[in-house]
Amino acid sequence: MEGGSGHCDAVSVGARLIMRIVDLHAYPGTDRFVAAQGPFADALAKYWKKPWVGKDESEVVAEFERAGVEVVMVAFDIEAHVGSPPCDNEYVSAFRSRHPERVIGVWGVADPHGGEEAAIRAEREVKELGLTGFHFHPIMGRFRVDDDAFAPLWETLSGLHVPIMIDVGTTGMGAGLPGGLGSSIYDAHPSAVDRLAANFPDLTIVAAHPGWPWIDEVTAVVLHKGNVFWELSGWAPKYFPESLRRDIRGRLRDKIMFGSDYPSIPYERLFREWGDLGLSDEVLAAVFHENAERALGL
Repeated sequence: MEGGSGHCDAVSVGARLIMRIVDLHAYPGTDRFVAAQGPFADALAKYWKKPWVGKDESEVVAEFERAGVEVVMVAFDIEAHVGSPPCDNEYVSAFRSRHPERVIGVWGVADPHGGEEAAIRAEREVKELGLTGFHFHPIMGRFRVDDDAFAPLWETLSGLHVPIMIDVGTTGMGAGLPGGLGSSIYDAHPSAVDRLAANFPDLTIVAAHPGWPWIDEVTAVVLHKGNVFWELSGWAPKYFPESLRRDIRGRLRDKIMFGSDYPSIPYERLFREWGDLGLSDEVLAAVFHENAERALGL
């Protein structure tokens, strides 16, 4: 039954004991990851109001184990824009190879500005590195995914049946700094995902993060486009608006997926606040693993 106090306790204290938890959006959390963010790392520390420093790989894996999560790890590369060393596809793929029991997949990075060369490289890395799919951060990459110039990459990934994950909404990276360090949040407007999904109906797309301040717009896109799903990482669930809480248990129950944006928010807090939403076991199972298994083959 929804709202049962015992159920909430199970989710907040030991959800890992009762169901599989797939975390679709976790970063390595190591020094390599922090260095890859270049000048944005200090801005994130201020945004999250906590130190933004790297951890040892063993510590990261131990946190995954304690939380009972299986993660799809996200690569990060903005070298072309700020010159920082990338946390690239080879790095996260090797991380997965060392810890396959906790890292079950990898979202690689690809620069859509690379045209045919980017498409060729993406296809090679899918085959050689076994990438699950590709993650795109429009604000940091300074592009909109519906730019017609990027069609060769989308055509290639669609033909390979490789999913993509696209950040929507604002970001803490550059927040509060003059000009946001040159980044525009409107590059991540959900209308770009809507047009991309319409142009490439065979391409599976995951919208990443709630998408504030355009949560209603993301909802409309996810409802309208059968090939678009939604993972809610990077936000504490207690801040979900009532309309989103209602839709998770209702018309979006087959579309919503769990993500943490690790190391942004502690798993303990995420599970506790997901439990406080008063969702049924059936809805939580869909969010924590079933939708990802069905849509992404995990």
